[in-house]
Amino acid sequence: MAVSQREAKFYHTVGQAKKDLDEVSAPSTTPGSPELASDSSRASIASIETPSSSLSPSSIADSFVFAFDIDGVLVRGGKAIPEAIQAMRVLNGENEYGIHVPHIFLTNGGGKTEEERCRDLSRQLLQGIKPGQFICGHTPMREMAETYGTVLVVGGEGEKCREVAEGYGFKDVVTPGDIIKHDAATTPFRKLTPEEHSNSRVRDFDDVTIDAVFVFADSRDWAGDIQIMLDIAMSKGGRLASRSETFDEGPPFYFSHNDVVWSAAHEHVRLGMGALRRMFEVTFNDLTKGQGKLNTHAFGKPQVPTFEFASRLMKQWRHSEHGICEAPKTVYFVGDTPESDIRGTNAVNQKAENDWYSILVKTGVYQEGTEPAYKPRVTVDNVLDAVNHGIEREMRKKLSTSLKHSLEQVAAEAAVVDAEAEGITA
Repeated sequence: MAVSQREAKFYHTVGQAKKDLDEVSAPSTTPGSPELASDSSRASIASIETPSSSLSPSSIADSFVFAFDIDGVLVRGGKAIPEAIQAMRVLNGENEYGIHVPHIFLTNGGGKTEEERCRDLSRQLLQGIKPGQFICGHTPMREMAETYGTVLVVGGEGEKCREVAEGYGFKDVVTPGDIIKHDAATTPFRKLTPEEHSNSRVRDFDDVTIDAVFVFADSRDWAGDIQIMLDIAMSKGGRLASRSETFDEGPPFYFSHNDVVWSAAHEHVRLGMGALRRMFEVTFNDLTKGQGKLNTHAFGKPQVPTFEFASRLMKQWRHSEHGICEAPKTVYFVGDTPESDIRGTNAVNQKAENDWYSILVKTGVYQEGTEPAYKPRVTVDNVLDAVNHGIEREMRKKLSTSLKHSLEQVAAEAAVVDAEAEGITA
């Protein structure tokens, strides 16, 4: 190749690299969160017109994924946060890169089957959500169905939590309603409604041993449920009619999450399962004069095993839906609660081989102007900003790699040009 041809190729390569860099660095023409970290791109990657608009993604993002909390991030008070609908469309291909980004949902909420929760979320976000990409607070409990025989399931509406537990494979599921039906004096201030009485099952609890207690969802009757939980905790090996002398013979208690508060429709946060757990533990300690011993465990965020469970689910989802076998290099987790979402993401990042990148939004529990107890990698206004930030960060990383290769090629070409020029002048 002549020297002039090599020089032309050299300058073309440099020019193309500069053009690529200018394009990715161009400022956005669409407004976004004014307080997004200054090193985050504000480029618009959503072009949303109607719910029925569609765009076929040209490729699947294989190096990164998103995982989302739900309440306070995507939904508040049973309604979608406006930016959430746009964010989902962006992930499903309606972005300037034409990429589809795999994503899952990881919530501490529960009380329904994953299928029912998916139907609810699909209706709220105007897109199809499948059980294979959804984790409730109690989803990991299904792995314990073979461990225990008779279990007490607490929380939720009506018989839904019993149905969830039986769907997981638990063999013998008892509810507080069954216990109250057996002995109405168990809860002096709670009387079963005709529907509750009809749905509750007849059992002779003199012959029943409760092997474990699972709090699947938020209690609808704290006083009654805590009373029954205390009776079992102070029993001899889970037999309701008995009382332990040492108060250390009760069965284990499992809570689907440990959030003290959560973001609901009210302007201020509301009490959650973590508060019920705390009241249960403090009351037990008072009743046993500090001599008793409880065996309690929590699932959900911020527990690292819950995030590891999510990682396994994501691997299955990427493989079954997109044919991707290898693990993503980066998981962007978007949450609204520093004490659970951010804490858990940062904790699993210390153990995982890939990068778990925490993003905090201002649409839920976190209050702007306060200092989060657990620091996210970035704080943004809403979930659409979070998605924009993650995708643009990945595009910059991809461009950086491309530019590195281009510059290596430029250097090689320059060396050849120099060598040939020296040969001509020699």
